[in-house]
Amino acid sequence: MTAARDIMTPDPQCAGVGQTVAEAAMLMRDLDVGALPICGDDGRLAGMITDRDIVVRVVAEGRDPGATTVGELADGKPVTVGADDDVREAPRVMQEYQVRRLPVIDGHELVGIISQADVALSLSAAETGETVEEISEA
Repeated sequence: MTAARDIMTPDPQCAGVGQTVAEAAMLMRDLDVGALPICGDDGRLAGMITDRDIVVRVVAEGRDPGATTVGELADGKPVTVGADDDVREAPRVMQEYQVRRLPVIDGHELVGIISQADVALSLSAAETGETVEEISEA
């Protein structure tokens, strides 16, 4: 069985709950990524922040990116997949929750991120097409 850990990008960098949205945006730029996990002071995953969140939930609402913390954007319980889960669980969860990036946890520790591209490289063309179509539906 191929596990989620076999296709994930390991060692993701987190934005801390107390960091500003502006700091997170600069980190995204520097890492050339469109999303970052949000980690609490205890190191646990608190959510995800995307470049779209920054535009829609901060800039478009007239909030100050230099004063708004990423922790303010962390909503509810993050959607995750376990590191040892079958790789086919990742696209199922992505489809169900309409997410393009999926944090991978081992116990309570964030160990990686699975993106649509990671899924595309691990599945057949038909499965990849179905996954992308389902995620992009909303």
